[in-house]
Amino acid sequence: MVATMDTTHSPVHVLDDYYLAITLLLTIAYQLIGFSIAFSLKFDKLTDLMGGSNFVWLAILTLSFSGTLVARNIVISIFIMLWGTRLSAFLLFRILKTGSDDRFDDKRDKFFPFLGFWVFQMLWCWTVSLPVTIINSPRVLRYPQPSFGKATDILSIIIFAIAFVMEAVSDVQKYRFKQSPAGKQKGAVCDVGFFKWSRHPNYFGEIAVQFSIYLMAITPAAYDFIPNTTGPAAALYASIVGFLFLTLLLLFVSGLTLQERPGAKKRYEKGEGWHAYAKYLEETSVLIPMPKAVWKRLPVMVKRTVGMEWPIYVFDPEKHADLDKVRQQQEEEGRAEREVIGNGGGGGDGDGRQSEEPLR
Repeated sequence: MVATMDTTHSPVHVLDDYYLAITLLLTIAYQLIGFSIAFSLKFDKLTDLMGGSNFVWLAILTLSFSGTLVARNIVISIFIMLWGTRLSAFLLFRILKTGSDDRFDDKRDKFFPFLGFWVFQMLWCWTVSLPVTIINSPRVLRYPQPSFGKATDILSIIIFAIAFVMEAVSDVQKYRFKQSPAGKQKGAVCDVGFFKWSRHPNYFGEIAVQFSIYLMAITPAAYDFIPNTTGPAAALYASIVGFLFLTLLLLFVSGLTLQERPGAKKRYEKGEGWHAYAKYLEETSVLIPMPKAVWKRLPVMVKRTVGMEWPIYVFDPEKHADLDKVRQQQEEEGRAEREVIGNGGGGGDGDGRQSEEPLR
């Protein structure tokens, strides 16, 4: 069944029929305004707000330009608006609480390194928005659209609902844990809520959200309402670059690679809750949520492949730790323990000797 092509007005044509140029130019302008303010005032509180809000107004803009009342276009636009609003609101709340963003400590006063971050944010916003931008474009909407409720639509809604909740709730769970007395202890391990099933449930949710948006976007081509030999069908399928860009970003650039091995290395070298954290690593999936009992029983080969705990994330103390730093830490703790015992305090094994338990 073909949906009627309900419209409020004829699609607005701006620069190209896919809205690629206008959305790119406006994104560049918007982010440059944010950069100018942030660099001039040395102001961290604007950065993530400008990023998240970029998705929102791009969806509003392209949907308004399209003039369409097709349910799929409205729903997919709402999806990315909800995601962008939630993300920017949470990150703004967090930065208002913390006061500054340590990502910019080595960039805030340097024009080109700081600009480089904003250029990357331009690319992130524009690329991840591509599925929504293209499905709202005149080139796609000139073809009849399938009625809303196809299998891809329903599956997309289910995935989005689950993933959106997982991302939002896990962000809050981690923030609340860090603010709690337990979370403020040295070496504390966040093993609450969704973090019992995944070490990065917020990243998994974010990736799944973008996949759900892409899945809905390709529906007109998937059901041959737009012939697969045409440019619009190719454009819809090619919009997967948004999903891939975000996924690669989280897996290999700003997400897991900055947290997995470096985080374990820091704990090991400082001796801060290493045993508890090593147990958490052993029992908890790196990304894909699953019960601890399942993850623990998976063969190492499965974990290192389809389980996505790839070698670049794995910390091996013998290969990756600064053993001199570990020994220095042990010596300092040993001296502190002997001083306590010498002053009549308790602790240790009662005879003034440093514990033989390695800080691992």
